Amino acid sequence: MFALCKPISSKKRFSPFRKLSDNLSFTLFENAARVPDKEWLLVSGGDTVFLEKDYLSILEKCGHSKITSRYVIVYKDEKPCGIIYFQIIDFKAAVFEELLSGQNEPNRSTRMKIFENYIGSNKEEVLMRLFTCGNNVVSGEYGFRFIKNIKKEFAHRIVLEIIEIISKEEKLKGAISAVLLKDFDKKLMPKQLFEENNYTDFFVDPNMVVEVPGNIQSLTEYINLFSKKYRNRAKSVFKGAEEISKLYFTEKELVNYQNEIYLLYEQVYEKAKFKLLKLPEDYFIYLKRNFADIFFVTGYFLNGKLIAFSSYFLIDENVLEAHYIGLDYKLNADYDLYQNILYHNIESAILKKRHRINLGRTAAEIKTTVGAKAVNLMCYAKPQNTISKLIFKPFINFLQPAEWVPRNPFKEESLQNSPKK
Repeated sequence: MFALCKPISSKKRFSPFRKLSDNLSFTLFENAARVPDKEWLLVSGGDTVFLEKDYLSILEKCGHSKITSRYVIVYKDEKPCGIIYFQIIDFKAAVFEELLSGQNEPNRSTRMKIFENYIGSNKEEVLMRLFTCGNNVVSGEYGFRFIKNIKKEFAHRIVLEIIEIISKEEKLKGAISAVLLKDFDKKLMPKQLFEENNYTDFFVDPNMVVEVPGNIQSLTEYINLFSKKYRNRAKSVFKGAEEISKLYFTEKELVNYQNEIYLLYEQVYEKAKFKLLKLPEDYFIYLKRNFADIFFVTGYFLNGKLIAFSSYFLIDENVLEAHYIGLDYKLNADYDLYQNILYHNIESAILKKRHRINLGRTAAEIKTTVGAKAVNLMCYAKPQNTISKLIFKPFINFLQPAEWVPRNPFKEESLQNSPKK
């Protein structure tokens, strides 16, 4: 379909208008500062912070040592028609030791056993470079966007062609180890295109979403939609936190509490199923400095000591996006910290006149007890060398959603009968 560009080295990779076809071309940028503001905004639309240049540049500036970003603008007749965002992350052998230790395969190949032994002796060696179309820091479809008159199927062909070109240029011992396209709520089309290009699709943990009816004005009114069992449970959660006070952090306060915040974040990070990317210590400070009007961090204090924090973005006029949290797990059970954070997100959305709360992945069953419902997320992956092919099946199995039991806290038909905005 397109005349595939040959991979080129050095700075020529960043030459403008590299040809894909007679009227299609693209330009690759090595950092956000080099991306033309107007051209990027023309396609992104400026309606989501996670595709804004200011946000993406923070991921470069605030201390990341493991992540490299790449940006692409696609042109049709030399006019911007699409944008693509890539992250490149190197993984050390120790990551795969943890992954493979959970695989119970009695008939593992000799090659796999040798590989496991090698990992055990070389934990600090970089074994794999992951080339992601999308953002590993947040959940959601933030890898590419095209203008409306570009059909989705055509856009997907362009994305795969450009992935093929750029992934070959980002080398580690000869090649990118694996390609990942992440977090789509629908299968990408045409299906045959991804099969022909050797991509495997798979589900990951779903995004948990709360929809608040438009007539709800307070958290109390929201809780009143629950059945008696779950209203009582919510009251018990709130009672457990009566001794806790909240502080809405300014940038200065985030600086003052930076160490405490990071220690709490690390407790949550260490419990993550797959430790893809660890945030730098100054991440929240940079976000508050640059997005003071739409990014908020709340601290939860017990007897003057910070024991938890939560953060969220106001994405647009309707959506609150829960971001990272941290908490002292030793105190979680006694004070219902996690569930109070969930309810605080819902209350914040109601007060800010938002009616959709994206609570993110993980802890799906607990999130359903506060009214969240699952929205499935699909990823596409392709191994590109011997190592990635060897671990591909265990990796996909590892990322499969765990079994969980959905709960319905609402009185029958309570939401259906409530008008929405």
